[in-house]
Amino acid sequence: MNIKKDVIIIGAGPIGIACAKACKETNLNYLVIEKGSLTNSIYNYPLNMTFFSTSEKLEIDGIPFISNNPKPNRNEALEYYRRVASSNQLDINLYEEANSIVKDGNVFNIQTNKENYTSKKVILATGFYDIPISLNVPGEDLPKVSHYYKEAHPYSMQNVVVVGASNSSVDAALEIYRKGGNVTMVIRGDAIGERVKYWVKPDIINRISEGSIAVHFKSEIEQIKDKAVIVNTPEGKLTIKNDYVLALTGYQPNIKLLEDAGITFSEDGKFIPDYNDETMETNIEGLFLAGVICGGMETHKWFIENSRVHAKKIIQHLTQVL
Repeated sequence: MNIKKDVIIIGAGPIGIACAKACKETNLNYLVIEKGSLTNSIYNYPLNMTFFSTSEKLEIDGIPFISNNPKPNRNEALEYYRRVASSNQLDINLYEEANSIVKDGNVFNIQTNKENYTSKKVILATGFYDIPISLNVPGEDLPKVSHYYKEAHPYSMQNVVVVGASNSSVDAALEIYRKGGNVTMVIRGDAIGERVKYWVKPDIINRISEGSIAVHFKSEIEQIKDKAVIVNTPEGKLTIKNDYVLALTGYQPNIKLLEDAGITFSEDGKFIPDYNDETMETNIEGLFLAGVICGGMETHKWFIENSRVHAKKIIQHLTQVL
């Protein structure tokens, strides 16, 4: 069976939802395809995560986002975007993964793990949270190693190495320390990350200064073993007793899906896709990008509050050509 649509939107994060709402309001025959749960990236955030942005900057199309705090948390965001999707009766297929996007003449053939679709236009709003950036060291495939952090309780009374100096790394280190874990941070640079939330940064610096959380700057893991990790530091090679490793080294978009669709990228190693800033259309006519995927490997360039406008740009263009 081949299902025909005007627009297929791949990704049901906040920006994919915004695109779907705009399609519905302009009477375009659309469908959203999402490989995981609704707002899958936000669902995979740590349970106690607090956004850097205030709630009004995370709103879709002026629909009020009411939070109990100046900055909303993960659970509030999940509920907000769920209500936007459900109250607007958006057409979304969850747990359906797009495997290929092939243009044939003036239409696109989209094959998923469940169906085949034909669409006049395609919007990619796939985010970047699904593919972790690997350490590429021996032992990374051990069960004790994770590239995601959910909550601190499982790491209580355990020796935990946290790799990285970003918001996720800092949040994990602080929460695990406060739940009784013995935390050591391994950081490639010489300081805590510049983008760490301003109300959290003094906390981690103070915990490091007082010795509550150990840290090795300008250091990298060389090998992960069952009961230890070997770390290269400026002072030499160290063997650290270890039960768990949280390799929170960042994530990357599904570049292969875009490449296979024919999208071209910058040649500077950042894999910034080729698209028109005014319409968000890529070098493939009829194929559009929305949200953080527009930044390629520069995953901090676009986020919810500054990419909400992508939906309006795309739909404004589509209403002129469809």
